[in-house]
Amino acid sequence: MGFLAFLIIPLLILGISGILFIYREVVRLMSRSAMKNKVVVITDAVSGLGKECSRVFHAAGARLVLCGKAWEKLEALHDALISVADPSVTFTPKLVFLDMGDINNIQAVGKEILDCYGCVDVLINNASMKIKGPAHSVTLELDKKIMDANYFGPITLIKAILPHMISRRTGQIVLVNTIQGKLGVPFRAAYAASKHAIQGFFDCLRAEVEEFDVFVSTISPTFIRSYHVQPQPGNWEASIWKFFFRKLSYGVHPVEVAEEVLRTVSRRKQEVFMANPIPKAALYVRTFLPELFFAVVATGVKEKHFAEEEK
Repeated sequence: MGFLAFLIIPLLILGISGILFIYREVVRLMSRSAMKNKVVVITDAVSGLGKECSRVFHAAGARLVLCGKAWEKLEALHDALISVADPSVTFTPKLVFLDMGDINNIQAVGKEILDCYGCVDVLINNASMKIKGPAHSVTLELDKKIMDANYFGPITLIKAILPHMISRRTGQIVLVNTIQGKLGVPFRAAYAASKHAIQGFFDCLRAEVEEFDVFVSTISPTFIRSYHVQPQPGNWEASIWKFFFRKLSYGVHPVEVAEEVLRTVSRRKQEVFMANPIPKAALYVRTFLPELFFAVVATGVKEKHFAEEEK
């Protein structure tokens, strides 16, 4: 029996691994086929994640409308996509200049987007502006700028396009958010506030538009890392706070997030949280043991200040 178990267990592991691999490939192929001919709008298409989303949706045969505020980068992305694509199964992307911070012009941009194909099947809200610093040192003007870029800009665009989705009784609105839409991190108060606001808007919107067959999805990675930067290994010798935030910074690669966006759209998932176990556990602690969570975070801030004073 021991020898048989020695043979059977590896075979079972290989078999299960093979089944999982086949399942993932089937899901990936189904996700791509579901996007054929769909009109997909991607905001901030020239960011790392925006480029990867553009790549996967373009390869899937979607009719892309790529938006951004750097026109030369949009043109470069357009050229890169069509240079490697099969023209018999893909569409040439359309480009639209969009600055999420320019609230007064977003309604007009929404009309321009709709005019590209006459409709929008999927709107992927990917644009975001980041800031780091103590809350008291961030000016109110900068607070407002962050809210415009991360909250008022996206919802203005949504309100320009949503009535057309409702009248057609079809469509999907996707938000690529962050863990900071659910969990505030010290020294990022303005950023976290804007992400909490847009998360709340999407949670309410989801229920409101369900009767019109318009789907609302949110995808929240802990952190989207750059292509080449790798996180430093963790260390239990450091404080709990430092360990937690080091783990929190173990972000996911833009390619992983883009593939998840594609799966989320094709399967119409409502909410996806992309994180390793440490941030997931932090969310539970924040919910069920808030005093413990606040104490750990406050200790970390005190340690940071103490370390700076000793320099």
